[in-house]
Amino acid sequence: MPAETDPTRTVLTDAEAEAQARRIIADFATSYRDQTPVPRYGDAPPVPQPGRPPMSSKAVDDTARMLGASVLIAVSGGSTTAVLWASGYANPAVVACVFGAPAALVLAIGRLAKRAKGVLPEEHHHHYAGHVDQRTVNTKTTGLFARTNNQQ
Repeated sequence: MPAETDPTRTVLTDAEAEAQARRIIADFATSYRDQTPVPRYGDAPPVPQPGRPPMSSKAVDDTARMLGASVLIAVSGGSTTAVLWASGYANPAVVACVFGAPAALVLAIGRLAKRAKGVLPEEHHHHYAGHVDQRTVNTKTTGLFARTNNQQ
């Protein structure tokens, strides 16, 4: 019986293996892109994502500022408490005045700012008179070193 028609044979020659690999690759798609449009919303419930929630850049800056300030306050307050506790000579009235004065000052400035808010005008308008330039400028930026051509 020839080797090509023997049903018990399981080892392929190099030429047979290469031909079979080419046939398998030709029969199957190696990539697929679904072109159907994605719906704007669906019926699946929202899934909480790990990490911080998305915020505006101002909110991120404010959060970082608050975290930094809280660490600074905790470190300075803790070290001051340790020094006062270790000395044993701290007068509670003096400590209250020293650490209460900045808080009282901040509260007073906050109330003053709230009162001053109603004094300032809410809208401010500017009115200009003169010729308005209504030219249209087309800009095209190309090249590795970004050469810009402005044409009117």
